[in-house]
Amino acid sequence: MNLLDRYLLGEWLKMLGLLLAATMGLLLMAALYDNFRDLIQAEANAGDMLLYYSTLMPSYFNVVLPLSMLLSLLFVLSKLHRNNELTAVRAAGLNIFATTRSLWLAGVVFCGVSLLLNARVVPWSVETSRSLLESFEFRAEAKVMPGGTLGAVSSVTFDNQRDGRMWFINRYSRFSGTAYGVTVSELDHARREKSRIMAREGSYDAVRKGWTFTDGREMTFDPGQGELVRTVTFASKTLAHLNEDPTLMLLIDRKPSDLSFNELRRITEYFSTDNNPKLVRYEVRYYSLLFETIGPLIIIAISIPFAVSGVRVSPAVGVSKSIGLFFLYYVLTNLSDVLGGRGYLDPVWAALMPNLTMVGLAAYFFGRMR
Repeated sequence: MNLLDRYLLGEWLKMLGLLLAATMGLLLMAALYDNFRDLIQAEANAGDMLLYYSTLMPSYFNVVLPLSMLLSLLFVLSKLHRNNELTAVRAAGLNIFATTRSLWLAGVVFCGVSLLLNARVVPWSVETSRSLLESFEFRAEAKVMPGGTLGAVSSVTFDNQRDGRMWFINRYSRFSGTAYGVTVSELDHARREKSRIMAREGSYDAVRKGWTFTDGREMTFDPGQGELVRTVTFASKTLAHLNEDPTLMLLIDRKPSDLSFNELRRITEYFSTDNNPKLVRYEVRYYSLLFETIGPLIIIAISIPFAVSGVRVSPAVGVSKSIGLFFLYYVLTNLSDVLGGRGYLDPVWAALMPNLTMVGLAAYFFGRMR
């Protein structure tokens, strides 16, 4: 890189670092406001809180990075343009692409960083911080009511259309891995019940991928008539063909925005062959996170025309425009989630719509540049 490239990139990275630090500080205060009471109720000590927030904060990087990039680019480029530095460079014979080539190169690097954040860092942060909070709550609950169904999730239902099984679990303990009040119905191709397992308790073996039921009853039905044919009680029964993972059962009822990229991918891959209406919302969220990796290049493409348009334009003007663009992007993202979640748009196109709109705006603004 020549002197201009190093100068421009250095000025931008310094401002980007300041904005990242300030924004993460604000989000830390918001996280303290949201979760501090839960941590106090879970009797977490200072070390627990420090560990929890240390694992939680990396999950915000994919949120603050695009905003910080946009604001820092607008500020730095507007400042250079106001001081006529960009005008002098362009008067020397360099066009706008040659002048800002270091920014475009950095944008490609940040696309890789965004992909790494969505694929590795943020999923680890979301899942680990959630597990820590649940473990704190379990520890506090164990002091009051040891044993039993601690940390239990009530009314877990799971429709496995691929294998023709319907599950209902009255309570499932995330910590002991025990299901209480289990009912499993096996269905034929016409969704008629063939057999049913009812048990007081059930546990899943993650290594052998099978379920063991305790103190239960197995019933056989005539699918055509819907009548009970035979019933057999048992003290313990292991069924290797029942390979449903309870952790997946618990994911399907969570909000898509509360799940990590890996959890969303797990849901979409498992239900990809099923006609499950619940899957659409998770697909939209999954593809949205995937397409967000091109965000840094879109931000650069929008920032440059805003920053260098007009002479002696205050940086505040660019900042106000950026707020308007982020508001537009927020509206489009929510609109695409609604349209995709209700089946009006294919999940892929619903996830692409906000990004394609921003690409179109960037092309329009670049076309207007002189």
